[in-house]
Amino acid sequence: MAELLAGLVIALGVAVLFGLAIFVHEYGHYRMARWLGLRIEGFSIGFGPRVFSWTDKHGVLWALRWIPLGGFVKLPQMITSEVLEGSQDATNAPAAGPISPAAKVAVALAGPAMNVVLAFVLASIVWWVGLPVALNHTVVGYIKPGSPEEHAGVREGDRIVSVQGKAVSSWEDIQVEAALALTNVLTLSIERTNRSKASIQVPTEYQPDLKLKYLRIGPRDHPAIRSVTAGSPAEAAGLREDDQLMSFDGIQVVGQRQLVDLIQARAGQEADLEVKRDGKMLHVRVTPRLDPEAKVGRIGVLLGPASEPTFVVQRPGPTPWKQVAGTVQRIGQFLQALIHPSQSRIGVENLNGPVRIFGMLAMELKVDLRRALALMVVLNINLALLNLLPLPVLDGGHILFSIVEAVTFRRIPPRVQEWITLVSGALLLSLMALVFLNDLRGLAGSRSSSRKPLETSNAPAPSRQP
Repeated sequence: MAELLAGLVIALGVAVLFGLAIFVHEYGHYRMARWLGLRIEGFSIGFGPRVFSWTDKHGVLWALRWIPLGGFVKLPQMITSEVLEGSQDATNAPAAGPISPAAKVAVALAGPAMNVVLAFVLASIVWWVGLPVALNHTVVGYIKPGSPEEHAGVREGDRIVSVQGKAVSSWEDIQVEAALALTNVLTLSIERTNRSKASIQVPTEYQPDLKLKYLRIGPRDHPAIRSVTAGSPAEAAGLREDDQLMSFDGIQVVGQRQLVDLIQARAGQEADLEVKRDGKMLHVRVTPRLDPEAKVGRIGVLLGPASEPTFVVQRPGPTPWKQVAGTVQRIGQFLQALIHPSQSRIGVENLNGPVRIFGMLAMELKVDLRRALALMVVLNINLALLNLLPLPVLDGGHILFSIVEAVTFRRIPPRVQEWITLVSGALLLSLMALVFLNDLRGLAGSRSSSRKPLETSNAPAPSRQP
């Protein structure tokens, strides 16, 4: 019951935070339109059929709709789209007259501007109250003997300071830099255990399930069992969920990859497994079973980190400017990777949709509200820049049409606007469908990669011993 209640609280928190970003954006349009005296027919959060609605004294229909992918303010003097906004109820209001291109630009810019303002407000809060950051979270764990990483010069205990010249403070930072780099070989700046520094080049590997490049190194960690496969050697040995794996056949375990290597190499050979369970140490005997296809040993467990990361509060947190500028830089890095797919291996399938965004927000809320607020800074800047794309229906499309009108001194014929907007609305809906499918594939890919052996264990997913 407590877990269910906690889940509901997290879900409500995600809805409030994401809804806040959408509301602030649309309210920017609404206030500017009201200030300029434009006719306003509707204000909606979401698309599609209404969940509930009411009409205010100004005749504005306020509505919450079922599809939580955005929102809109219905302004008949601007470009509208019945594809996304639906048809307006019949009204006795007089026809709205034309407005100047400058007014259209002002209304269009007000939405993204409000998201930027909200981003700076949230970033200021994070700066003031501090930001929980993972402690000591770029120290390298096990390096397989004879691996490309060992030949490159990476050693257990090295701390990664930067990747491709960009400072990193977590394994997430490291793997994101690896994924977006326009090269398959990364330059790492590391600090050795003796405090000496070195710069080395390390190859990446492509993860087909997640469609990303990643580094085949990970943090120093005692892995724990997340689940045990029925009928497996692990079940026969008495291994349980949450058992922390300390050593295998006398060899200290310092990471998931190392443990999987040891298990795979001992098919059919009984081994002593030292386990920490409920604070007590015990030994069990387990015999890895040969996988006839992969020709390696398996014991049948899903592995994960032994414990949640330890966080320390950085106070004051990153400055508002650093948070916003870092987000803009990361967006530029992603776009650069997107237009160079042959070098980065990044494509449209890597675009995140609402499912993964909600998931990221939920994960950060579970850790700390301050981390969720920091992620909201990123989401608001992304929302502002996305809406400035020169695509009719988006704010950038309004701005583009207004500039054309201002330069040509002629209004774009309503029929032309209608058709362009209709096509753009259909394209936008297609893009929404694409990123939603990406989310579903991403979830399926994570589950698929969790069923594979070591070669995927240091990618951003857990590893399974089938």
